[in-house]
Amino acid sequence: MQANPADPTGPNDPTTETLLITVSGPDHPGVTSNLMSLLTAAGASIGDVEQVVVRGHLVLGVVATIPTTADGTNDSLRKDLLLFGYQEDLQVTFDEVDATPTDRRPGLVVTVIAPTVTSTHFSAVATAIRGCGGNIDRIVRIARYPVMAYELAVHRADVESLRRDLVDLARVHRLDIALQPEGLGRRAQRLVVLDVDSTLIQDEVIELLADEAGCGDEVRHITERAMAGELDFEQALRERVALLAGLTDADLLRARDRVRLTPGARTFVRTLQRLGFKIAIVSGGFTYFTDHLRDELGLDHAFANELEAVDGVLTGNVVGRVIDRARKAELLEEVARVEGISVDQTVAVGDGANDLDMLAAAGLGIAFNAKPVVQDAAHTSVNVPYLDAILFVLGVRRSEVEAADEADGVVTEAPPT
Repeated sequence: MQANPADPTGPNDPTTETLLITVSGPDHPGVTSNLMSLLTAAGASIGDVEQVVVRGHLVLGVVATIPTTADGTNDSLRKDLLLFGYQEDLQVTFDEVDATPTDRRPGLVVTVIAPTVTSTHFSAVATAIRGCGGNIDRIVRIARYPVMAYELAVHRADVESLRRDLVDLARVHRLDIALQPEGLGRRAQRLVVLDVDSTLIQDEVIELLADEAGCGDEVRHITERAMAGELDFEQALRERVALLAGLTDADLLRARDRVRLTPGARTFVRTLQRLGFKIAIVSGGFTYFTDHLRDELGLDHAFANELEAVDGVLTGNVVGRVIDRARKAELLEEVARVEGISVDQTVAVGDGANDLDMLAAAGLGIAFNAKPVVQDAAHTSVNVPYLDAILFVLGVRRSEVEAADEADGVVTEAPPT
């Protein structure tokens, strides 16, 4: 291994020793600067530095390579470190370690999301990681509202074995667990494509229309079978739309006024826009609703089916090609191409069988409160009822969202009661 150009001694040089210095105790200003000044005076070169503060308690680790005296040690620095600890009211320990730098090649990111993440959950996840040959390098809490979320950096695990074990564990413990490669790809995501019904909004718009037409139960039954993959989507859509014949513009407006955004939807969209994401909605519903959502939320693209109307009255037909599962995947690729974004940099979010091809085509497919067949096929699942929880899978911290909202004078959505 080559020596560090900034360190002429190189690893394991007999004229130097490498110490792992660990500092812990109550955090206060000046700890890091004072320690580094001490090491500078001793002629040390720094290899690794890691620091974390938990509830006001500091843990700081520094790997330093220092010149030694004739006996191969540096007792003077050790004494200075102990005095530093006494003066700062901190615990200071030091251990001689190999000078070879730690391998920091990208590994895996495991994101754990639940209303409450307990020690039992951590134990189960850590055991699964260990069982697949992995090691946890770092754990960071990224959210405590509207759910708890933690991110674990993992190295050396067998990916496929860990994925299978985490899927089983998530079901047993009712957790959401996402497994993704660490590295540039995760930070390069630039386009999010969302399903609408039961994803961006809480409702199925065709059921709202069916209520206006007086055929709600019949349409809901067909919808459930279609979303579970039991019926061909286009056939089911045309059957349901035929039942809507005779509805007027006033009926559509009443239905639209009943649409409810999914909790966290505005926060989710607003945060993605701040990050420079393009956002598209691709729906098996209807343009009357998706165009309104696009305008209300400031989205970049919206695609849905068009209801045929004559003199302001629905005929019971759909105009043009139906947006089925294959068309949703095509639209994801088309939007990515128009925006100059690689498909690998896309995220798709959906809940039903009609979203399967779109989820598979995206760089990251997320099943959101989805049917079992969709959860099994997606890259990962989120099963808490807050759309902004998907931000945590993307590595966005809740504190970052709140700080941006505060800077813009945005009132954060009220916590659940």
